[in-house]
Amino acid sequence: MGKTLVAYFSATGTTKRAAQALADAIGADTYEIRPATAYTRADLNWQDRNSRSTIEMNDPASRPEMADRAADIAQYDRVFLGFPIWWYTAPKIILSFLESYDFAGRTVIPFATSGGSGMGNVSKELAAACPGADVAEGKLLNGRLSADALRQWASIY
Repeated sequence: MGKTLVAYFSATGTTKRAAQALADAIGADTYEIRPATAYTRADLNWQDRNSRSTIEMNDPASRPEMADRAADIAQYDRVFLGFPIWWYTAPKIILSFLESYDFAGRTVIPFATSGGSGMGNVSKELAAACPGADVAEGKLLNGRLSADALRQWASIY
């Protein structure tokens, strides 16, 4: 098995905790997908039709700018991709990330955190953004999962 990366976007720290637990459990490198402009609490107010996150999620062409493009994807065979569920799918910055690199020949395994939504069709949506990659079905990593449970899940891929 080749090298593994856990790449993640976390607006509030919840997904970061899940990503770090997964990386620690499987001995993977980590890469944080950061927006060029950090999200404020007001930006994340999903009840406000004029909030930044609502505007982005309602625009199919939205691709928020990332702070950097420093992930060395070429050295990894497996990429676990973490994010919070926004509007029943991945935040648009995840598409920015996927479309910025060549994932052909790699396995991309989505995982998410959510306050109430499931993964829905996220894997199919992400596959369109990374042609040539094998995009696995995703999994919610809510709460505290044991290192053994995370290793067992990750070993499937």
